[in-house]
Amino acid sequence: MRKRSASSAAVAAATVLALALTACSSKAEDDNPGGGNGGGGDAGDGESLATGPGVTDDTIALGALTDMTGPYATLGVSITQAQQLYVKQVNEEGGICERDLELTTRDHGYDASQAISAYNELEPNVLAYTQFIGSPFVTAVKDQVDSTDHAVIVAQAWTAALLGSEYIHMVGSTYDVETINAIDFLVDEKGLSEGDTIGHVYFEGDYGENALEGARYAAEELGLSISEQQIKPTDEDMTAQVGTLAREGVSAIIVSAGPRQAASVAGVAAAAGLNVPIIGNNSAFAPQLLATDAAPALLNEFYIAAPTLPIGSDEEGPSSLAEAYLEEYPDATLDNGVVAGWNAARLVADALRIACDDNDLTREGVAAAMQELNDYDNAFGIVHDFSDPANPSSLESFILTPDADTPGGLVVEREAFVSELAESFPRE
Repeated sequence: MRKRSASSAAVAAATVLALALTACSSKAEDDNPGGGNGGGGDAGDGESLATGPGVTDDTIALGALTDMTGPYATLGVSITQAQQLYVKQVNEEGGICERDLELTTRDHGYDASQAISAYNELEPNVLAYTQFIGSPFVTAVKDQVDSTDHAVIVAQAWTAALLGSEYIHMVGSTYDVETINAIDFLVDEKGLSEGDTIGHVYFEGDYGENALEGARYAAEELGLSISEQQIKPTDEDMTAQVGTLAREGVSAIIVSAGPRQAASVAGVAAAAGLNVPIIGNNSAFAPQLLATDAAPALLNEFYIAAPTLPIGSDEEGPSSLAEAYLEEYPDATLDNGVVAGWNAARLVADALRIACDDNDLTREGVAAAMQELNDYDNAFGIVHDFSDPANPSSLESFILTPDADTPGGLVVEREAFVSELAESFPRE
């Protein structure tokens, strides 16, 4: 296996500014467009280029399955617009493998039937997916992807149930590991100790339940107790759940849910006088919340565990992306969905470049290329390894906290780290 690596400076320039993108010299030159039946043409080095679904002589079709109208609407819009910007920049620099990228988007509104229907609609016509929001939905198609479809998916979902697939990838740690790191932060820096109880408000389904697995593991190892409060994605008023946690005297709260639920937890806790640290998984915050009545609570002892630097960081990767994004979308709100979308699109594109070099633009060729990215620095603070499908690309997490004066609303509270418990956590 060839080792693929890059310095942060080089990646930042190539990734964010898209000034160093180089097209592969392997455009098919025969009369067959090389679409869905695995045809091919002559690559630039004289070898035949294998192609598959979504690839013609002129284009590479990609899919995006997002949520622009459901509980993750704010993040879904940012993720999608960042990916559209990335595709635009790639095409302006000559495309990949002398082909333009085409991104087709479907909004499933975080509804299971719509999500699966949208996946099946696009599946015959795309080479890969730059996003699929929703752990339950990606998990639902996993067997189909692994057994027959073989299209690479970069999921906007971090459940451990997706590990083990050659085709489904996540940028960062899984929810269980992220939650373990979050509890480590609470113990090391917020004074939690043996005998304390942590409240855990979590979505039913793969997201929340995988986060709960990490919480249970950390609690058992550290002598803590967990007060479990399961909710549905449609639940937005957390009064009952927080009331229970207050009666149980919790010393901290974990939120494995969406931004609206996290804001409700923080606001209700503050109103009830439950002044304890609250920490959410990576998708539990949106900066738009800082313009609501929940802002004072969110600006006081509220944290997010995340697999990336925030968009408001002054590091080269985030700052350059923020500038390019606002230039393209001047009325948009910056949030970490911009980072997540950009990094996922760029990951797919880098795998396509390797597959082009290997003369194999089939789905299987892209999947094999993805596993060559084993020292992958995307210029957003954490180096990733996609070589082993059985493991997350990283075990590290940043701890972020809201800041109303920072673009994107988040700043780094604790630099990227991996706790000893996360390193020892058993993964099947």
